[in-house]
Amino acid sequence: MAKKKTIRTIPQERTPVAEQDPQERVTNFAEVSHGYSNEEALLEAERCLMCPEQPCVAGCPVSVNIPGFIQKLSDKDYRGAYDVITSTNLLPAVCGRVCPQENQCEGVCTVADTLEPVAIGRLERYVGDMAITADWVNLPYVEPADFRVGIVGAGPAGMACAADMAKAGCEVTVFEAFHESGGVLRYGIPDFRLPNEVIDAEMGNLEKLGISFECNTLVGRLFTIEQMIDELHFDTVFIGTGAGYPSMLGVPGDSLNGVLSANELLTRCNLMHAKEFPDYDTPMPPARRVAVVGAGNTAMDAMRVCLRLGAEEVFCVYRRSRTEAPARAEEVHHAEQEGIRFKWLTNPVEILDDGQGGVRGMRCVKMELGEPDDSGRRRPVPVAGSEHDIDVDLVVVAIGTNANPIIGQTSKLSLNKWGYIETDENLATSMPGVFAGGDIVTGAATVIEAMGAGRKAAGQMKQYLGIRDIDVPYRLEGADTLFGIDQRERNFVRIRIPA
Repeated sequence: MAKKKTIRTIPQERTPVAEQDPQERVTNFAEVSHGYSNEEALLEAERCLMCPEQPCVAGCPVSVNIPGFIQKLSDKDYRGAYDVITSTNLLPAVCGRVCPQENQCEGVCTVADTLEPVAIGRLERYVGDMAITADWVNLPYVEPADFRVGIVGAGPAGMACAADMAKAGCEVTVFEAFHESGGVLRYGIPDFRLPNEVIDAEMGNLEKLGISFECNTLVGRLFTIEQMIDELHFDTVFIGTGAGYPSMLGVPGDSLNGVLSANELLTRCNLMHAKEFPDYDTPMPPARRVAVVGAGNTAMDAMRVCLRLGAEEVFCVYRRSRTEAPARAEEVHHAEQEGIRFKWLTNPVEILDDGQGGVRGMRCVKMELGEPDDSGRRRPVPVAGSEHDIDVDLVVVAIGTNANPIIGQTSKLSLNKWGYIETDENLATSMPGVFAGGDIVTGAATVIEAMGAGRKAAGQMKQYLGIRDIDVPYRLEGADTLFGIDQRERNFVRIRIPA
């Protein structure tokens, strides 16, 4: 029997990970982090205490059995570790790279009470990468259920829902507006954080479940949600279209040539290959000095992309301090290493015209932090007489996104005052048989939170269709039973009456 580990007996230091040199990586789009070697992964796995409370599992939006997969990894049962992860998360190589583990599983790690937390994300990435190299896929036996399920949006929420419904035996079709699947993973995250080959490999595993993808299909324009139910005969529909409609500054000059959203910049670069211009015919505005407004992960991605596209100088303009920046600490650190110039406590008030409809600069004011606002962060207040200009020729806006209005405008779904789809606690919309989840319901969130919503919706969709959900135990307490089975679990036959 293995000796019980304690905080004193485990490796005390978090295992570092090798990265590209900052001076080298700003010249290419290759991945910054090299990931763990086998020896490094095994060493870091030894830091897990296998504590019985398992707060990390509760901290994961899709409830990955984290101690379970780390134990398999420690035992060098790598395929077993992959099977444990993929029982609840089919995208380990993706989530290991882009999830904010520091605010989720690692943020509640017991080891973190005394030392640095176990590097759960890096270990998940290691297992996911090994699976891609070895061409592993976790394909359960599937009993056909004779139901058709439509998924709108091939992003994280839609993929998680599609996978669970395919495993339940349903015929699943995913409709994606872009010409490639992946959603924000594909268009919003640069290769140096999440290579497209990783997305391709993990999306390929979803196709092996029998999921059908229909790209270049804009639901709400080619057909409506109502038509999916009434004319295309889907038994249930899930909407996971995300919230990709960008917010702009609303200051004088923000419609000039040379002002664009981070969404447009990243989509052009990541999905439409603008970084390979002229081999691909997607142009990018030429820029020598760039200002990116905002300090979230999207802003960090936009700044670092601009450097790699050849900008001489890139500024981060943010109205709060570094402490309040919503980006992951690792992303801010990488941006600092690469030479991004941060202008904290600075707010733009006007984009300056060069006289030809383009950008010649940005007028800003200094800010100071006052009392906390509704978000809990201290409210920025302008400093009198602090106006100053920054010499830039491109302004990129990364201050948040909103719900794309197409679905709401073309269906009778109930929306809230911000235009997001209204659902009940079970993610059911106002339209029978239609469910929604992810950013289109909650506003911008993380990849893994969107996946958690997709899985929750799938559970409710299975209940709506009368499919026995093997992940839900029989509810025997206080129920009438027949041969030990809850009477409410009796089989029935669904009959479709021809019109």
